[in-house]
Amino acid sequence: MSKFLLRVPLWIVVLLVCVGSSGPLCAQSSSDANFLEKLGELRNATYADKAKIVDDLGKSGHPNVQTVLTAWLQDRLYFRNNDQKVFLVKSAAQGDSSALEVIDPVTLKSAGSVPIDNLTEIGINNHLRRILETTLAGFQLSSPDASVRLDAVREVEKSLDDVNVALLRERMTVEKNSKVKREIAMGLALATLNDGSDPKALLKAIATLRGSLNTDVRNRLQDLLEQSPDGTYAEPDAQVRAAAAAAVATINRWRSFYSVIETSLFGLSQGSVLVLIAIGLAITFGVMGVINMAHGELMMLGAYTTYVVQLAMPRHIESSILVAIPASFVVAGLAGVLIERTVIRVLYGRPLETLLATFGVSLILQQLVRSIFSALNRSVETPNWMSGTLQVNDALSITYNRLYTMIFTVIVFVALLAVLKFTRMGLEIRAVAQNRSMAQAMGIRSEWVDALTFGLGSGIAGMAGVALSQLTNVGPNLGQSYIIDSFLVVVFGGVGNLWGTMIGGMSMGIVDEILEPFAGAVLAKIFVLVALILFIQRRPRGLFPQAGRVAEEQQL
Repeated sequence: MSKFLLRVPLWIVVLLVCVGSSGPLCAQSSSDANFLEKLGELRNATYADKAKIVDDLGKSGHPNVQTVLTAWLQDRLYFRNNDQKVFLVKSAAQGDSSALEVIDPVTLKSAGSVPIDNLTEIGINNHLRRILETTLAGFQLSSPDASVRLDAVREVEKSLDDVNVALLRERMTVEKNSKVKREIAMGLALATLNDGSDPKALLKAIATLRGSLNTDVRNRLQDLLEQSPDGTYAEPDAQVRAAAAAAVATINRWRSFYSVIETSLFGLSQGSVLVLIAIGLAITFGVMGVINMAHGELMMLGAYTTYVVQLAMPRHIESSILVAIPASFVVAGLAGVLIERTVIRVLYGRPLETLLATFGVSLILQQLVRSIFSALNRSVETPNWMSGTLQVNDALSITYNRLYTMIFTVIVFVALLAVLKFTRMGLEIRAVAQNRSMAQAMGIRSEWVDALTFGLGSGIAGMAGVALSQLTNVGPNLGQSYIIDSFLVVVFGGVGNLWGTMIGGMSMGIVDEILEPFAGAVLAKIFVLVALILFIQRRPRGLFPQAGRVAEEQQL
């Protein structure tokens, strides 16, 4: 039997296999052959012909069409010069590339590497890119993922020609997700504004668009209200113009509302950094009465620690920030304990000398990092999970790094409150802050409490440096930009009061963010400083004055 099979011609075996399997293998081979033939036509086609080929590919039903068109849109579609075969490449050609890894368009598996001199890119222009984007959006409109369909609808809305409008109408009949249906309805309403002359249809479209916050929608409605030099309106129907004016007013009102919220969120994120810095300063100032001018440099050490941790973990950037937080706390905390033991302990009760000494320490720390890392700013890489923007709606968004900074501030604040309230260390810190002499009489070693308090405040400043490294570049002068503001926060909130520090920092962040667009950064700082001076004249001990030793000394 086996000898008989060996004598049967190969084409008969293939025919029997095709017939026995009801033809799917042959059908698949035929589909692949037609697919490759269409791709081959792209080699020498004009841009107009390429647009027709894209349409044919989209209608072919081949499972790899979307992958191939996406690669073409990303400039990753080539053909090999010696045999004219079309391939996808794994990544677009770079300036120093000598060879590219190619992928078979049918199997989507690697076909080895090909010298770049033996490859020719299949060209594309802006018009063709637009066609490709629309075709791919048509594929994505059928995706099982609602978020993918929503993005596809928004992509289609950028070019509302007859084909795209037909796509949206077809999808509208089967779409189940309410958010996607709403977006499709808005797209169809925009199409009505573009080419509709029926007042009833225009009024219906305007009613649909009235709830939108999109800038393009607002601008399109505003176009209906434009008046030419001869006094005629772009939209002749007065009722339609009135509806468009009311819709524009509604959109403007809601955009203004969300703009205030967005400004407040940016202010809170800026205030979060001030709170992190000022918390440590409030603790040391409240317990020891020490004005630490090197506090900003301790924050700078935390930022540089983040940079060093990333250098040590180049392949684990996503988790490096989680390692940098405790590392920066330890580094800045140990530096703070060292400063307290060597400099500040001999200057207690002499605030002017302490201020000058810590200012000298700040200069030493600045020069130290210049000697180690140079005077150039260092950029700390942001992990992917902290990158991007949280888009709440068309008028409200906030970057993830600022959002995580606010969350981190709240966590640190709550943890510090817990330490001060529920631990022996916190009890001793509060005792020394309220009455040092009585605490010493009760057996509390106030000198150790001072060292631990200074280390705790310095460590929190170091963690503030981690947060700040995700918002700006790291440099030797980083601390100088925030030390004055942190002192203002402490004085405004009430010396040694953590809740006052939290409220003061957040308030200053929001006020700065509101004033800067109108007055500029420098003038906004001046306004805040003047307002703070006037406030201190009325409430010398801040919003939430601290009871105990600090309050007694202030009264004296």
